[in-house]
Amino acid sequence: MKQVTVTVPATTANLGPGFDCLGLALNLHNTVTFRPVEQGLKISVAGEGAEAIPTDESNLVYRAAQQLFQVVGRKPAGLIIEQNNCVPASSGLGSSASAVVAGLAGANALINAGFSQSALLDMAAEMEGHADNVAPAFLGGLVLCNSLNQPGEPGQFHTEQIPTPVYHVVLVLPDVALLTRDARALLPNQVSRADAIFNISRMGLLIRALMAGDFAKLALAMQDRLHQPYRMPLIPGFQAAVRAAQSHGAVATALSGAGPSLIAFSQDNHRPIADDVQAAFAAAGISSRSWIL
Repeated sequence: MKQVTVTVPATTANLGPGFDCLGLALNLHNTVTFRPVEQGLKISVAGEGAEAIPTDESNLVYRAAQQLFQVVGRKPAGLIIEQNNCVPASSGLGSSASAVVAGLAGANALINAGFSQSALLDMAAEMEGHADNVAPAFLGGLVLCNSLNQPGEPGQFHTEQIPTPVYHVVLVLPDVALLTRDARALLPNQVSRADAIFNISRMGLLIRALMAGDFAKLALAMQDRLHQPYRMPLIPGFQAAVRAAQSHGAVATALSGAGPSLIAFSQDNHRPIADDVQAAFAAAGISSRSWIL
């Protein structure tokens, strides 16, 4: 067995009205190298979150790889895993999905298991609980995900990669602790028919606008009533940050994933938008980092 290196992008899921079903890959990546050795397990982590990511058997990349090894019934005698992370953890950018995808794809290649991309995607979605991060992490670009099972049941997904122009986006990550499970716990179990119709109508428009590169329609298309109104109040300065982005020409903004990152779409002025968004967070007493992707 030879070494295998896997590069996996960050993702922004729950995009606008696309709660739990629409995700977009971003130009920010984690890289993981797998080296088979005669015995033992050694995991090293560099970059984002290195001090907090475990380097024992509880490491998520290793756990995903181990799951595939168990399904196949064989594995390397020993393994070295080297992680180089550029995707911040707990940021709404799919860091856990990136780890799961890297582990499964790397293990599949390392032992020549022969699983299809579709089978790997189903495994990853089962580990993550949903597919809107893992699908664009596997496939790239904009991806629509549909569960083929009853709500709450693990199983197969249908994914549709949607062709779009290349977008450059502004991403701002405020220094606010917001775990996905906590953000999900805020959401109601039931929504009104009016809110469901609101999101369905925006979802169709959003996909059409992104396919066509129609920036004029993105502001309307990115509106949401299912998750962002419940999560945004947890992030100090977020509404002011949205207004700041819009003042410099951002045509649409959204909470990335479960937050706390803000993503903004614009044809130009990307750096002024990022600077103004960071200034808005700073005015609320929150430090932040930004990327133009």
